[in-house]
Amino acid sequence: MQTCQQELALLLAESKALFFDDGLTLKDGRPSPYFVNFGLFRTGRLIAELGRIMADFLVYTKTSEDFDVLVGPSYKGSALAVATASALYLRHGMDKGFDYDRKEAKQHGEARGHNALFVTGALQDGFRILIIDDVATTMGTKFDILGRLTEEAVQKGHSYYPAGVALYLDREQTTAVYDKSGMPVLNTKGQNAIKNFKMKTGLEVQTITGIRETVEFLASRGVPVLQKGVMEPLKSSTIDELNAYLEVYGI
Repeated sequence: MQTCQQELALLLAESKALFFDDGLTLKDGRPSPYFVNFGLFRTGRLIAELGRIMADFLVYTKTSEDFDVLVGPSYKGSALAVATASALYLRHGMDKGFDYDRKEAKQHGEARGHNALFVTGALQDGFRILIIDDVATTMGTKFDILGRLTEEAVQKGHSYYPAGVALYLDREQTTAVYDKSGMPVLNTKGQNAIKNFKMKTGLEVQTITGIRETVEFLASRGVPVLQKGVMEPLKSSTIDELNAYLEVYGI
């Protein structure tokens, strides 16, 4: 693993953002033996470290040369965009813009005359946009933010150029399959979420790390991880549950 991958794995464990428990359910309705909650990066140090890791990754991969503004989908992506833009400037001298969407369009103040969907005004005509977010599960949030960017461009008469997507963690699983009533069909693989997104949008998707190598690294180092309410090194039973889960739903 690269340094930034190791640092992210350790930070996920320390913050308890990565945890394992019984009865967890994803937003798409499927069960999961683990969850990743980037909302738990809730102190100045933790969010600064998270921004630094992504900034270093973008510079290492030279992705930092390919965009003008970072856009983070609300809500968690908002903090990630701010933290990463700050770290790019403080560590690498790169002064990039950042923006994030509103849940409801602003129609007053400086937005009078058009329904502003984004907050900071960093989106300017002709800008290249890198979407930044926490995890890849279904990529639904990423499709949504592209739609809102298109809507904002039309509102302002601008042209924006999506440069790609940068994510912290890939859950490495397929999308859900639903029956006629809209309920998820369990024990069934759907599509490769990232591959499907790339095919439909033509955009590149980069992830710092995946759940498999994250867990493998933490287990090899004996790092305490939150499991059923207890911080302790990863148990073999926990790893077995994850592997069984990925056998069913993984890419």
